[in-house]
Amino acid sequence: MTTKVIKNGIIVTPVHQYKGDILIEDEIVKAIGKKGEFAAVKAEFIDADGLYVIPGAVDEHTHMSMPSPDTYSMPWETETIAAAVGGTTTIVDFAIQEKGKTLTEAIDTWKKNANNNTAIDYSLHIAITDLNEDIIAEIPSAVEQGVTTFKLFMAYKDDKMVDDATLYRVLKQSKEVGGLVMVHAENGDVISILQDEYVKSGKTEPFYHAITRPIEIEAEATRRAIALANITDAPIFIVHVSGEEPAEEIRKARMNGQAVFGETCPHYLFLDDSYLQLPGFEGAKYVCSPPLREKTHQQKLWNAIADGTLQTIGTDHCSFNYKEQKHRGIDDFSKIPNGGNGIENWLQMLYSYGVKKENMTIEKLVELTATNPAKFMGLFPKKGTISVGSDADIVLFDPNKKHTIKAETQLQGSDYNFYEGFTIEGSAQHVFLRGEHIVKDDKYIGHLGQGQFIESKPYGAAYDSIRTNDKGVV
Repeated sequence: MTTKVIKNGIIVTPVHQYKGDILIEDEIVKAIGKKGEFAAVKAEFIDADGLYVIPGAVDEHTHMSMPSPDTYSMPWETETIAAAVGGTTTIVDFAIQEKGKTLTEAIDTWKKNANNNTAIDYSLHIAITDLNEDIIAEIPSAVEQGVTTFKLFMAYKDDKMVDDATLYRVLKQSKEVGGLVMVHAENGDVISILQDEYVKSGKTEPFYHAITRPIEIEAEATRRAIALANITDAPIFIVHVSGEEPAEEIRKARMNGQAVFGETCPHYLFLDDSYLQLPGFEGAKYVCSPPLREKTHQQKLWNAIADGTLQTIGTDHCSFNYKEQKHRGIDDFSKIPNGGNGIENWLQMLYSYGVKKENMTIEKLVELTATNPAKFMGLFPKKGTISVGSDADIVLFDPNKKHTIKAETQLQGSDYNFYEGFTIEGSAQHVFLRGEHIVKDDKYIGHLGQGQFIESKPYGAAYDSIRTNDKGVV
């Protein structure tokens, strides 16, 4: 690999920004120095004058090629190229355990799908859907294989949903080996009843997806998951928090000293339930779970980010075609595949409508999209930071680049874009994956297969506030 020097850029960390040059050798950041410090080094020089130099984003919430009833979400090949061009260099994807299968089989299936098909690095969570004594006993083995985070769905009855006993048992066992349990917090039992009632009464349009998943359903499940975590004294991570009430449940628990953490997604910050009421069947494009909320929740989420209630932002990228896949629910909203896209544009959106609108600083953007996700998912300091010894996953971000988001020009594989028509100001110009130049002048120049599986480590940041256990690990 060619030695490289990124010079003249503004390097951004979660706490400050400074001018400096970066020396890259053998896939890692070899040194960071003052302007011109590496001028005598025999290297390829990349001029970052006027650009922010930020860590490659770590999207800890993606669903590539995910099975959905009778179909799959968009594949690794298209979505990871789109991710790279958007400034994401690592994803953590959800390996879904099939009924009757082991956790190792889920890990192996996802690695097989990703192998030679991913433009960027990846790690894995496991979504446990079928728990028995053998699976409980397998949790330590999953951690040994470098998969330390476990997803449990409290929603999707008769599919992925687990009961409270399963959640309790996984929390307890996961804690013993330094794992982190992540929860999709919605009351699936009640949602199932509401959906049945509305469909039977002829209310089948996309907007009823949100009506049958009210925010009280999310808040109740969040509160219940937090209570079970408290009983086991285990950390818990609540994914895709959509509004005020579930955020408040996390805030209260954290104020009481409990190790509870949360994530929100860009679509909850920038979209609202009016999109579900678009004419005809257009609202189906915006069917995701939890659903989009009333616009008033957006500021509440920004407040939760500012006060530390929520520690990360993840895309929940789970992309389907509108015409071929979302249309499966044209006569019944409950059959619309849940999920949307966004991995290509999330950093652009967060910079344009977060940083530029003074909802957060660029330092906070780095913290929420790179450093904290890497810490909680057990990937730090290999990922999520620009520091000596870390992987040289680096984005040169142009704060002045302007364009309008359009599905017709996107690299994502779906036939629509969540953020169609949004004008953005700020975009990745160059992206380096472990020192390899994979995006140049906002064009993808890498090749599929460059991405590698990255093992996560136990005892990540979620354990910082947990008392020392009998192994002496915090």
